[in-house]
Amino acid sequence: MKYISLPDESVGRLIPAGAPTRCLSFYLAMEEFVARRLNEPDCFFMWQVEPSVIFGRNQVVENEVNLDYCKAHGIKVYRRKSGGGCVYADMDNLMWSFITSEENVGFAFNRFVNMVLLVLRKLGIAATGSSHNDIMISDRKVCGTACYHVAGRSIVHSTMLFDTNMDHMLNAITPGPEKLEKKGIGSVRQRITLLKDYLKEAHHPKSVGELKAFIRETLCEGEYVLSATQVAEVEQIEQTYLKEEFINLIQQ
Repeated sequence: MKYISLPDESVGRLIPAGAPTRCLSFYLAMEEFVARRLNEPDCFFMWQVEPSVIFGRNQVVENEVNLDYCKAHGIKVYRRKSGGGCVYADMDNLMWSFITSEENVGFAFNRFVNMVLLVLRKLGIAATGSSHNDIMISDRKVCGTACYHVAGRSIVHSTMLFDTNMDHMLNAITPGPEKLEKKGIGSVRQRITLLKDYLKEAHHPKSVGELKAFIRETLCEGEYVLSATQVAEVEQIEQTYLKEEFINLIQQ
């Protein structure tokens, strides 16, 4: 499986200090570009974003996102083309993107879940997959997934909770009044778990960057570095995710 890199992220190169962080919409567009334009059966890449909320294709933004909270705290809001629920992400999360020629949704999910389980078990973590294609450590969720089709390919993407801002996670995603008042952060923390809490051994990755390197070494053989021209094409696709009519789309 090839690892897809941006020019400044390829093997042997370092991202320049102070380089701007790409928006979440860029990586959604990058998935589409890889699926539609690259002739590779299986591709994979990882990414991080500044505080953002991403909600599913069939969701109504006002019902899922606390827009006032997001505006007040500089949290950006995006719609994705896969189904599923609303997710908060920040630089302490690790986002995964798997693009495969496997068109069967069940098989695509299964392959991706097994990839994640392989990584975690190599770290000595007894993780399991759930019936909802989540990754669980004991009875707590550490990674959720979603999938959709593009031009005969399947795109599976997920959020791995290495660490996160729990206040933002609770408040940026609109909860019902009872959930906010009676459960709060303590309850959210009981339902999810953070990967960093299990990486206590001396040989374990200690940062998101070290974890990314470990995952890449475990799962990928070879690299495909996007050219400047290809990055420009991704940026053109990205504009479709930033249009107000797409973000506010209500699917019947």
